[in-house]
Amino acid sequence: MSAESHRLSRLEPYLDRSEPAPTLLKLLVGVQLAGFREDAGMSQDQAARGLGFSPAKLSRIESGKGRRPPVESDVRALLRLYGTDDYESSVLLKLLQRAGEPGWWQRYDKRLMPEWFDRLVGLQEAAAAIRTFEIQYVPGLLQTPAYARAVVERGLPTASSVEVQRRVELRIRRTELLGRQDAPQLWAVMDESVLLRMLGSREIMRDQLTRLVDMAQRSNVTLQVVPLDATNASAPAIPITYLRFGGLDLPDVVYLEHIRSANFLEDRDETEEYRIALDRLADEALTPPESLDLLRRTIRERYADS
Repeated sequence: MSAESHRLSRLEPYLDRSEPAPTLLKLLVGVQLAGFREDAGMSQDQAARGLGFSPAKLSRIESGKGRRPPVESDVRALLRLYGTDDYESSVLLKLLQRAGEPGWWQRYDKRLMPEWFDRLVGLQEAAAAIRTFEIQYVPGLLQTPAYARAVVERGLPTASSVEVQRRVELRIRRTELLGRQDAPQLWAVMDESVLLRMLGSREIMRDQLTRLVDMAQRSNVTLQVVPLDATNASAPAIPITYLRFGGLDLPDVVYLEHIRSANFLEDRDETEEYRIALDRLADEALTPPESLDLLRRTIRERYADS
C-alpha cells in the first residue's frame, strides 16, 4: 500500500460514524485533495487552469469551508487530473458523500445558525481537544439550561420567548458533546469574575457553579480559574476557543467571537500565538484542585441558601 493509501486508510473509520460530521469531513476531503495535488507536483493555479476552475474555487474546495461540500463532479475531475488510484478515489468519494449528510445542528433555523456559528459547532463536534478562555460567562459547553437562558435573555432582550427557548435548546444540545464515548478533552480557563457575576438569581448561580464542580471532576474536563488578585495576569479582552484535531493532518483552529460575527484563524503562526497565550493563562490561574476549592467556597459563601 502506498503512503497515500495508508494515509487514506486512517480515514475509513469516519465512514462508519453513527452521527454525521459534515464539517470534519469537508475539511478532510479538502486536505486530501490538496495533498494529492502536491503529490502530482501541481500548484493551485496549475490545477485550476487544467480544469477551467478559478483559483478561488479550488482554494475554497481545499479549505473545506462553506455550508455545503464540493460538487462530486468537481472532485472526480480533480482526482482524474491528479492520477489518484481507485482505492484512494473510492475512500475520498465516500467521505464526500457522508459530508453531505446534515449534522444535528444544521436542522435548526438558519437565523439561529449563521454560517460562522454553524462552522464553530461543526468544528467542536469534530475536535479531539478544545481549549477555551472566558472572561464574562461560563463556557457554553458547561452551562446549565437556566444559566443559558439568562445569558440569552441578557444578550437578546427583545427576542421572543420562542426564539429564546430554541436558542437555549441549541446550547444545551451542544453540551451533550462532553458526555459522548468519543468526547473531546475540554480545558477551560475562566476569570473569577465569571463566578461572581450574578445572572438570573442566586439559585441559578448556585446550580451553575455546582455543575462546574461536577464537570471539573470528569476525566475529560480540566477547569481553572484566574483569581481576581492574580498579579499582572495576561488575560485577553475577548473569549478564545482553540481547537485541535488528533492525527488527521488538519491545522489547529482559533475561534474569536464578536457580537454578530466571528474570526477563524488557521495560519500556524497565528494559532501558535494563541496557544502560548492560553498556556500562560493556565500558568497564572489556580491549579485545577485550587479552582475546585474556589468554586465550592464561592457556592458556600455567595450562593448558599440564606
